[in-house]
Amino acid sequence: MTVSVAVIGAGYWGPNLARNFAGSSEWNLAAICDLDLDRAEALSARFGGVRVATDLADVLADPTIDAVAIATPARTHHAVALQAIAAGKHVVVEKPIADSSERAHEMVDAAHAAGVVLMTDHTYCYTPAVRKIRDLIAAGELGDILFVDSVRINLGLIQPDVDVFWDLAPHDLSIIDFVLPGGLRPIGVGALGADPLGAGKACIGYLTLPLPSGAIAHAHVNWLSPTKVRQMIIGGSRRTLVWDDLNPQQRISVYDRGVDLQTQALDSLERRVATVSYRLGDTWAPALSEREALDAMVSEFAAAILEGREAHTDGDAGLRVLAVLEAASRSLARGGDLSVLETAEPELAGGAR
Repeated sequence: MTVSVAVIGAGYWGPNLARNFAGSSEWNLAAICDLDLDRAEALSARFGGVRVATDLADVLADPTIDAVAIATPARTHHAVALQAIAAGKHVVVEKPIADSSERAHEMVDAAHAAGVVLMTDHTYCYTPAVRKIRDLIAAGELGDILFVDSVRINLGLIQPDVDVFWDLAPHDLSIIDFVLPGGLRPIGVGALGADPLGAGKACIGYLTLPLPSGAIAHAHVNWLSPTKVRQMIIGGSRRTLVWDDLNPQQRISVYDRGVDLQTQALDSLERRVATVSYRLGDTWAPALSEREALDAMVSEFAAAILEGREAHTDGDAGLRVLAVLEAASRSLARGGDLSVLETAEPELAGGAR
């Protein structure tokens, strides 16, 4: 069974979505919608001349279209998604899910009330490497998670409308949310940033996220590094995993190395005595499948619709990432003080994460 979809927005990301929907056996790319008719027609021509529209209402009124993929500016996500949901369409939205947690909440609530799928296109979560990391953690291969340390730095384009946290950190936050059991739910967020160029916004940033288990997550983002690094280290009580996204030969390495700490009985001065031992075991690299992340994402979108369940990166996942970014902005404005997340997820009647 195939599902019919319209891509809303033919600019930067829309062509990537259209290509993967058109190439999937699970989907029928039914329409391209964009305010710029020439741009929409140019994209349509690449896929056999699918229907073109400049009016969103025309697309949403078509009963043969089951879903929409929104690839428009973030400030428009809320309005477009609510119109689609009201029309009974399933929705996938490119990141960020909305430009504020309040609006994202409205989208999540509306989707649940309408019984449609709302999915966030956290593309990195559908790479073979990140899916493998999620599987290894779920299987207990790393043990209890003790820390997550992520680095995403490069000599990048300074964005005119957002700082480095909002530009780069959503990737790391969405990955951490995807791989941690129960998602990313920090006690608070601490953010320190620097603007050494006088650009008017943070170009270098550090995020600290204490987790309820006592573990800690940390992310370093930087537009000014002459070298490009995409790396995440996840330390567990049993093993430690290193993901190097720029190493195609060995993207994931699992180290059977770590520290074992055992607390002994009280000594003569009633002090607890700890015995520390170091574990130096083997290193191995799990095999990874070869599949484009967006292809896996559109497949998951179809599966969620056909199976009547939440997508792996559902609206709540988008909301959790957005809430952390907003808390980071508050912390940054206060000089790095820990900011408590103000957004709690809505109560759900059911459904898996």
